[in-house]
Amino acid sequence: MNGMVTERNAAEALLKPEETISFALRALYSGYGYSQYKMRKFEEYDLYARNKDFLISDDIITFTDTGGKLMALKPDVTLSIVRAGRDHPGSVQKVYYNESVYRVSSRSGRFSELAQAGIECIGSIDDYCIAETLELAVRSLQSISPHCSLELSHLSLLSEALDALRVPDGTRQALLQCVEQKNLHELERLCAAAGADEAAVQRLKLLVRTAGSPERVLPLLRQLGIAPDAVAQLGRLCAVLVDAGLGKTLSLDFSIAGNQNYYNGVVFRGFLSGVPAAVLSGGQYDRLMQKFGRTDRAIGFAVYLDMLEHLSAPAAQYDADVLLLYAPDADLCALRREVSALAAQGLRVSAQQSEPEKFRCRKRMRFDGERVEVLE
Repeated sequence: MNGMVTERNAAEALLKPEETISFALRALYSGYGYSQYKMRKFEEYDLYARNKDFLISDDIITFTDTGGKLMALKPDVTLSIVRAGRDHPGSVQKVYYNESVYRVSSRSGRFSELAQAGIECIGSIDDYCIAETLELAVRSLQSISPHCSLELSHLSLLSEALDALRVPDGTRQALLQCVEQKNLHELERLCAAAGADEAAVQRLKLLVRTAGSPERVLPLLRQLGIAPDAVAQLGRLCAVLVDAGLGKTLSLDFSIAGNQNYYNGVVFRGFLSGVPAAVLSGGQYDRLMQKFGRTDRAIGFAVYLDMLEHLSAPAAQYDADVLLLYAPDADLCALRREVSALAAQGLRVSAQQSEPEKFRCRKRMRFDGERVEVLE
């Protein structure tokens, strides 16, 4: 039994941090009844060309297949799942994925293969489905670091506040950018130029400034009087997360605008201390479903595993625990026995005739044909 534990610990030590997190997320999602969804690495380019504004990056790697059709390496997972699925009224499909996507990295500015994990809940979505998704989002963050937070919004509030301004579509889009940046000065200037109602402008500004814990923000929203049904739903969802012991990680922030051609209802994003941008984002995307002619509702999120490289780097890793140097005429059987004996102690052993350049190891040894000498 101890031998099995040692082998398992040794195997775990070989995993990269993102691989360990990936396994933890898979265990989390499967524990809530989500089944793994596997997909191809590429799709027809037309799928992404029609939905470029849904994607994080417009840049897509394309190629022509043997039949002359233009294909693309997958820059997104949700679009593929929605396109491949079929409506099943009265039921809910719960899937998780652990896939690579191919797009321009925010760090390097170059095309990269980026690891991504997440869930999609599709079908007859109710408040429980939404609450469970939010809980899994928080627990996903906690599986990476205890120093995390989830910011939650409801697009109905922002949409109703913008509708009250009665401004042209072009101004509305510019205002959405101001909301996301919390640029209230520019927001006020745009509203004045468009002749927006002053009372409506002040309500929008107050909504954008309103952020913090649910117990502080929800009473303010009720006083504001915008989208009371959405406020009531936020209250129910927050109560579930508080009941689950996750209230301290939760805050309400209505600067999360999202793309309102695709998203509706609850939207959210997750952060980790030490990472400068969101590592998790999600929300309801009923409007995306409608674009594909589907009547099912949907909610999901993605964890951007590549962003975790921003976390504090671990101490320098070794290429091996032991570098075992041996002579060209060493007895092969005796050498094999020495390597096996060291490996049986749980050590990673690299047997070499000479030390490779820039090789990192904890200990150097030399095998003289009969015994092992420790060099340092």
